Amino acid sequence: MTVPQVEFSVAPYRLSGTVYGTLLNHRPALAQLGDAVNASPYKAAPKAPVLYVKPRNTLNVHGGVVVAPASASSLQVGAALGLVVGKTACAVSESEALQFLAGYTVVTDFSVPHESFYRPSVRFKALNGSCVIGPAVVECKAVENPNALSVKVWLDDALVQSASTGDMVRDAARLLADVSEFMTLSAGDVLLLGVAAGAPLASPGQRVRVQIEGVGTQESRVEQEAE
Repeated sequence: MTVPQVEFSVAPYRLSGTVYGTLLNHRPALAQLGDAVNASPYKAAPKAPVLYVKPRNTLNVHGGVVVAPASASSLQVGAALGLVVGKTACAVSESEALQFLAGYTVVTDFSVPHESFYRPSVRFKALNGSCVIGPAVVECKAVENPNALSVKVWLDDALVQSASTGDMVRDAARLLADVSEFMTLSAGDVLLLGVAAGAPLASPGQRVRVQIEGVGTQESRVEQEAE
């Protein structure tokens, strides 16, 4: 499928960097794992942010179609607040971190359901068109507190998930600071704050609507790949 170029309504105007997802940053999701986080090979809860990449082939836009592989009966819907980097961020302090953002956007990270919570297989996370971004970037000054926003997901017209950005292990500033400590983020990069526990499953034919308070409402549709 052809994935359209994502355009933003504020600086940096066009997504020119990389989308980074964050795993295990939601307290209830981490708690649900129980003793599994202490089992081999990990043997402890993560001490630093656990990241994965959504490469350019995954990018999709508000209103787009997400195609589930013929082998998958459903896709996991990961609704997340996207932190849009506005200028180079390297070893930034937590107190100044939000000054490096251009704004916030709605991101839905679709993936094939999987059990690996530390190192998910690329083939489950890097599906074409599986990272829906938008419909726009909201400037930071328009969002009073990115750490107190409701995040809701509907499948067709049924509300299937209601969460809050306030339940994160690392809030927006802390996450950006901790990530920039070991890697440089550039203008156009998007860092996902994290997905809440209980991410719903969308079947082919279903419409997905994600709403983040004060940031926007995004819609997409899941279809099945032809065999």
